[in-house]
Amino acid sequence: MRKIRAASSALGQTQPEASTSIDRLLFFDRDFNPVENLLGNELPASVKPAASLWEHFPQLDKSAITLAFRSLDDSAQPLRISGDLGRPGAHGLTIYRIGELFAVVRSEELVDDERATLLHLATHDPLTGLPNRRQFSDDLAALLQETAGSDETLSLMQLDLDDFKPVNDTLGHPAGDKLLQFAARRIQDCLTSDDRAYRLAGDEFTVISRGSGHPAKAHRLAEALVAAFKKPFTIDGIAVFVGTSIGISTAPPDGTNPEQLMKASDLALYAAKQEGRGRAKAFDAAMLELLEQRELLRRSLRMALDQQQFFVEYQPLAEGGCIVGFEALLRWHHPLLGNIPPAAFIPMAEADGMMPDIGAWVLEQACREAMKWPENYIVAVNVSAAEFLTSGLTDRISQTLDLVGLPPERLELEITESVLLERTVNNIDTLNTLNVLGIRISLDDFGTEYSSLSYLKTFPFDTIKIDKYFITDLESDPKSQTIVRCIVNLAHGLDMQVTAEGVETPAQAEWLHSVGCDRLQGYLVSRPLPVEAIGEFINRAETPVSHALV
Repeated sequence: MRKIRAASSALGQTQPEASTSIDRLLFFDRDFNPVENLLGNELPASVKPAASLWEHFPQLDKSAITLAFRSLDDSAQPLRISGDLGRPGAHGLTIYRIGELFAVVRSEELVDDERATLLHLATHDPLTGLPNRRQFSDDLAALLQETAGSDETLSLMQLDLDDFKPVNDTLGHPAGDKLLQFAARRIQDCLTSDDRAYRLAGDEFTVISRGSGHPAKAHRLAEALVAAFKKPFTIDGIAVFVGTSIGISTAPPDGTNPEQLMKASDLALYAAKQEGRGRAKAFDAAMLELLEQRELLRRSLRMALDQQQFFVEYQPLAEGGCIVGFEALLRWHHPLLGNIPPAAFIPMAEADGMMPDIGAWVLEQACREAMKWPENYIVAVNVSAAEFLTSGLTDRISQTLDLVGLPPERLELEITESVLLERTVNNIDTLNTLNVLGIRISLDDFGTEYSSLSYLKTFPFDTIKIDKYFITDLESDPKSQTIVRCIVNLAHGLDMQVTAEGVETPAQAEWLHSVGCDRLQGYLVSRPLPVEAIGEFINRAETPVSHALV
């Protein structure tokens, strides 16, 4: 049986057996299929296309090699397989992991151009040709060491492409690969001889900038990069708009080692995205304070459900002059920080995978409370995108209704349009299942995100909710009036009801009534109520609330 072991030295270093050799240099993907011409230029004559690894080397033990490959990564020593492999003078194979590829070297004399090719592949991204994460780490550490103790400064920029994922999802991964290649060229076109760009992974790029004039020089370069990405990319005849967000850090003020500098630029990148993307931000100390606050909040959030810090308030829904139900609104009271706005903690809970548990708790609480109301009242419960896309959602909802005893027609689930951007087939199945169960479905915040009329044709909605953005200036803005009127007519034409959120004045209510809006929700009807106030509110609401709501 042939022996498989780690090679004795890293790629690019001189081997102890050094004058031995290479007969052929081959490249394979993760499925062991051949890969050709990775660098986009003329390769040495020894680099030739081949059949699959197993066809090319039938003497190999497939099971043993496959098992060995699983433990082989970029940082590991290459694998060396000893044996003649059925060819006189061939002493074995050395296999290198290079990103998503394997380079296979069969021993005979190793010539300089082939060694250079291997070294290039080990330190460069095969898709864009830019230096890769390994080369970036080496360069940054070396440059920081050079600048230590001197007056010289350097700047590090982290770049993320904005809206790259939709390109992959809609046009396919080949288009995404072309976009990354075009993006790499556009970045390089902005650089000087003092700058070097790298591709770390996915749509993540970095630039190290040296020379005099930092940090002002880095700010000018970052602004030039942002401006360059405002121009469209043309992919297969389609104009694609993908911007970039950039975080900047400077050594030594923001850090003197790679970890500090990367953390600083990462925080600056996060700040750039939070401010609306398509911009560059430089690191400052306040960003670190915000990070610490977020981490404190995140740690507290993980304990909030167990420590019963969540509670639910209920905002009434009015229809035809009467209350017809309530929307359940999640609240969090932190023991030290007080009430935390949902906009601050819900995205955090979604990102950390906590929304399914929190959502299940809210649903059960809301359904139990609804059992105390008149039998004609509904309860509306929001379902976040993270919760909606988890498996078993319909089973959990059905089990909760059975446990509590609430009829399904009294439950209305509210989802936003962002839910519909992912896993379309599964979304249709989930919504259809909920519809078959008799549960009402409401499309929340309509018109504020990725509105598409195809949603209304494809998905079985019962209600469309008009966001308060269009209601706030309804009395004075003809554009808002036109949009709201169109939404009402569209919904009614599709046999759907319409709920207007954020109704605060009698004039708004009168105008909405005049165009046929079905339900009103907002401070004019009532502010969100604590559980203990609902009974009294219902007693008062058994008579029409006011002529303004009719």
